[in-house]
Amino acid sequence: MIQNDTIIALATPSGVGAIAVIRLSGEDAIKLVDANFSSVRKNKRLSTQKSHSVHLGHIVNNGLVLDEVLVTVFKNPNSYTGENVVEISCHGSLFIQQEIIQLFLQKGCRMADNGEFTMRAFLNGKMDLSQAEAVADVIASNSAASHQMAIQQMRGGITNELKELRAQLLDFAALIELELDFSGEDVEFADRTKFKELVSKITTVLKRLIDSFAFGNAMKNGIPVAIIGEPNVGKSTLLNTLLNEEKAIVSDIAGTTRDAIEDEIIIEGVAFRFIDTAGIRDTTDVVESIGIKKTYEKAANAQLIIYLIDANKFSEVSDIIIQEINTIKERFPSKRLLVIANKVDTLSCHDAAVLESEIEDVILLSAKQKTGVDELKSALTSLVNTGALSNNETIVTNSRHFEALNNALVAIRSVQEGIDLGISTDLFSIDIRECLRHLGNITGEYDVDKDILGHIFSNFCIGK
Repeated sequence: MIQNDTIIALATPSGVGAIAVIRLSGEDAIKLVDANFSSVRKNKRLSTQKSHSVHLGHIVNNGLVLDEVLVTVFKNPNSYTGENVVEISCHGSLFIQQEIIQLFLQKGCRMADNGEFTMRAFLNGKMDLSQAEAVADVIASNSAASHQMAIQQMRGGITNELKELRAQLLDFAALIELELDFSGEDVEFADRTKFKELVSKITTVLKRLIDSFAFGNAMKNGIPVAIIGEPNVGKSTLLNTLLNEEKAIVSDIAGTTRDAIEDEIIIEGVAFRFIDTAGIRDTTDVVESIGIKKTYEKAANAQLIIYLIDANKFSEVSDIIIQEINTIKERFPSKRLLVIANKVDTLSCHDAAVLESEIEDVILLSAKQKTGVDELKSALTSLVNTGALSNNETIVTNSRHFEALNNALVAIRSVQEGIDLGISTDLFSIDIRECLRHLGNITGEYDVDKDILGHIFSNFCIGK
């Protein structure tokens, strides 16, 4: 992958469409297209045109016109990859796409590997590694929230967050190393008071970024919401109503749902992944028992829990329901809980008032009649703390960054310990270098193993 040859790939999705874009990058990209491009204006040469210019003409192979195209020229270093780049916009016929690609393969191009254009952008200094990874997140974003986080990251979110702190730590590291050269003279070049302040500041920033990962990862992949409750309270009907399709089987027979059913919807720009679970009850059925066990597992892994009750049966078993609500709160103290009373379309006004008075913040809903669903959606979005997004704060969504930040935190805490215990400078200078290395690995400022680069960019689509 790491070569200086000219690569080519389809930059638009494969298949038939109105147009297709074929991208070339490399030192000879403009020269290769120039030799097979006939402009509508006679004697126009692409090599003499300005960067970021578009030209109408034909791609020609031995005098045979393959297609009328628009050719966009980007000259190095002012291109996405930092190399000469040409984008050919042709008609979307599969035959035309292949004919043009095959032509340039015969002329000396090579098919690009997954993510190779973005990898070249990283290697040529057009973006750091965290920004390059964010490109894939932008392409994969399926909600306003995940898109906003990916864009913020692509603009250098985590890089800007750590850049100044890393530079300051690097300055102190240099002074610490200098002290080692004069170890026999008992001198201190690094101000220990300021150094302690910096270490404390770095620790605070790292902890905040690490803590943001749980939220960021959930927003990126969809916030998991477990729908739990006794059999036949309407969990599957609620899931179908939210999804607006018959995803789960609905039946009057208790215990119909025996395995978790999942699907995702986007509410006000935030993706929620709803999980319909097996009804909670005492049962001797082995299969149903396994489903109930999975219900608690799904609830443990969810960020939000919806506990659904049958509004019509509340007066009969109110003590049991309230006890179950308290049990869920005790069992999952860190989870946000929404209590929903379903089937209120057949509930009297008096009984509804009693229910609301006994269960705090209960939502009255009829999944079957689709009433109260908007209130549920509003409640869900209000439980998600999107303040960090609104304030454009840096939110970590990448597991590689999360691991590097944790490793950096371990190293910087060792530095803090060394300062507090007054140990020899040469011992905690190793931890300083470790912290710098882990922070540098996030952006690629340290030498990154080629296998790691290959793994990162192999997850990209071809043409990006």
